[in-house]
Amino acid sequence: MSHRDGDTRSASVRNTATQGAASGSNHAQAGERRYVEDTIGFIGLGRMGTAMATNLVNSGRHVRAYVRHADRLGELIARGLQPSTDITDLFECSIVISMLPDDKAVREVVLGRSGIGLEGLALGLAPGAIHLSMSTISTAAASEFAAEHLKSGQGYVAAPVFGNPDAAKARELYIIAAGAAADLERCRPIFDILGQQTFTVGNGPASANLIKLAGNAMTAATLEILGEVLALARKRGLDPDRLLEILTGTMFGSRAHKIYGGKIAAQTYARGGFVFPLALKDLRLALAEADAAGVPMPSVGVVHDRLITGIARGYSELDWSALGLLAAEEAGLPRESVGPIPEPTTVVPHLATQV
Repeated sequence: MSHRDGDTRSASVRNTATQGAASGSNHAQAGERRYVEDTIGFIGLGRMGTAMATNLVNSGRHVRAYVRHADRLGELIARGLQPSTDITDLFECSIVISMLPDDKAVREVVLGRSGIGLEGLALGLAPGAIHLSMSTISTAAASEFAAEHLKSGQGYVAAPVFGNPDAAKARELYIIAAGAAADLERCRPIFDILGQQTFTVGNGPASANLIKLAGNAMTAATLEILGEVLALARKRGLDPDRLLEILTGTMFGSRAHKIYGGKIAAQTYARGGFVFPLALKDLRLALAEADAAGVPMPSVGVVHDRLITGIARGYSELDWSALGLLAAEEAGLPRESVGPIPEPTTVVPHLATQV
């Protein structure tokens, strides 16, 4: 049931004319609304979301999770979650986390989708509740969703993360958070459970998403150049592992160089992780931000096209470290020199299937 119009409760709602977006979430007055303060809502139970929600459960939190398909209920119950195929079951939660693949998916969760009877959080949550959006989306979408929640007196915090599903499982995510100060403070215990470090970047949620897109663009360019230089080493008879050891031990010691470089040097490419379609989505968003700002990003454009090439070759289900596989193929290296490769798929998965 919607909580925006027709309510008789006297819970305080934000005055947008006087408080602005930088003000904190208002709490419903005692007795007007019973929040499930110890229960966190969660939407988006893909590999990342499932790992994150499970960590919340293992830390003593109750997690009420929304899933579209009933065949996942048993699996999630076994993990200790309280799953439901009805999103309205999350409307009693004071904080709802979303971990979804793109703008469209988050928009449906915020605004609802009448065609399938999906009610949105902006109408369903009570004043004072917070939507904690941990998805990687465009800055325009983040601003749009923040405005919608503000209309209902709700908080909106953008907190995209750096890290893959393995990092999520190990609670080693880096969280980039932006929103009203009071909302950030309420979300901080969640950040402490899910990640190893949280960076707060101001009141505007869009700032957090821009930083995440910039970081993913840099990582993508790093993977591309790693693939190229390791292909050069292999073709010239150098030991790629030795080259990587020297590079990461001197000027190039970042986590991206070490973790992804190790996979490329060993030519171990697996399904899952940050798959090509999701990486391509993020680069498209980054390039759109650059275009709007009048900033050329030619190196990112190159990797954008490489990802399209990989998808066309059937590598849609591979982690984006397989940009090294493309580099090896383009260098004319024989297939036997690049290690075993998962069977290509001929179908490009829709982004929603990743969630």
